[in-house]
Amino acid sequence: MKKLHFLILSLFFIFPTKSFSLIEVDITRGNLNPLPVAVSSLFSNEQTHSDLKKELKINDLGLEISKVIENNLRQSGLFNPLSKDAFLQKPDIAHLKPRFEDWALIKAQALITGRVIFEDDKLRVEFRLWDVLAGKEMLALAFTTVPKNWRRVGHIITDKVYERLTGEKGYFDTRIIYVSEAGPKTQRIKKLAIMDQDGFNNKYLTLGNELVLTPRFSPTNQMVTYLSYFRNLPRVYLLDIETGIQEVVGDFPGMTFAPRFSPDGNKIIMSFAKDGNSDIYTMDLENRIVERITNHPSIDTSPSYSPDGKYITFNSDRSGYQQIYVMKRDGSKVKRISFGNGLYGTPVWSPRGDLIAFTKLHKGKFYIGVMRPDGKGERLLTENYYQEAPSWSPNGRVLIFYRETKTDDDGKGFSAKLWSIDLTGYNERLIDTETDASDPSWSSLLTN
Repeated sequence: MKKLHFLILSLFFIFPTKSFSLIEVDITRGNLNPLPVAVSSLFSNEQTHSDLKKELKINDLGLEISKVIENNLRQSGLFNPLSKDAFLQKPDIAHLKPRFEDWALIKAQALITGRVIFEDDKLRVEFRLWDVLAGKEMLALAFTTVPKNWRRVGHIITDKVYERLTGEKGYFDTRIIYVSEAGPKTQRIKKLAIMDQDGFNNKYLTLGNELVLTPRFSPTNQMVTYLSYFRNLPRVYLLDIETGIQEVVGDFPGMTFAPRFSPDGNKIIMSFAKDGNSDIYTMDLENRIVERITNHPSIDTSPSYSPDGKYITFNSDRSGYQQIYVMKRDGSKVKRISFGNGLYGTPVWSPRGDLIAFTKLHKGKFYIGVMRPDGKGERLLTENYYQEAPSWSPNGRVLIFYRETKTDDDGKGFSAKLWSIDLTGYNERLIDTETDASDPSWSSLLTN
């Protein structure tokens, strides 16, 4: 697996359990009561400040890293980063020994401090998380990497803070792959694009000379599978993001669509359309053996594995109209799980295994929702004119999807944008992209 590696140089102190802290973040309540947190600028001495300014052309790297952390925490909906204008203590002093009464005065409950060191062409970033109310250090870590990875350091710090305060893994040191769209609605130029989860470091992976659809990350590494039309024929591709090498998985009869990886990354599951109906197939990526999973005179598509690989969810019209089904990975024990009004599609299993996200069409409106694997507990999180293709954050807490706007009578005004929403349904936000965007897929954590 190809990743940018970080070295954790030191672990100063970690409380063994969350019970030592007075701070508790209720992850079930969205942004109703965000925790006030102060993120101090990471300080550096004059030499480090000068060297990093020359190296990265950034005036104050410690300030910029703190902004990355602030932005991540704010966008989670669980935290309220306080304005630095209200801070009473300088960053260098706060990192060594906070005056907790000063931070309590501005209503901070948690405090993040740190420093930046530049030696031997390496960037070392130290940070501490403090419980202001208890007057205790909760977490202290240090990372060393090359200077150009400074934004990733900010994401990794956020992940550690998020995990310490919520008890769940974070999702900030991740990437999102999507289809970049440009041009009029009838003549869209579509490219594969990838960016950090906060929208920075956007890169284009294809040229736009061929139509691309439904990119999906491997859960185990930085491989992507997607559908592309080569000379008007659909092909399933594999793309290594780190090397840029791509290969055709295979040429299949009929229409091929909705490819997705198995949890171990060793197989691709997809649909083949032939003679008026479609069935679900898998391909072993090592030996390229294709196995048929469903055999039914209906349209079976959009398959997605459970995290343990034992089950598959998919949508099918075998009941007369499009609904969600679950079956064992060999195609047996097929069970319908959706019974509400409307049409259900694009089911995708949560990384935690507890929920299945889906798109629902009912009375001319599209919904993004979730239900348990047995079909119970259906909740609709958001509705709009047109939206679909939900994809899970690696911790199973947030969904990303895309939404299209309705054109006016002259055919103008069309757009497609990425949005995210958490499981509470409260923290809905637009994700900035350079162009219109669709078909997002969220990567696993780049650093565990």
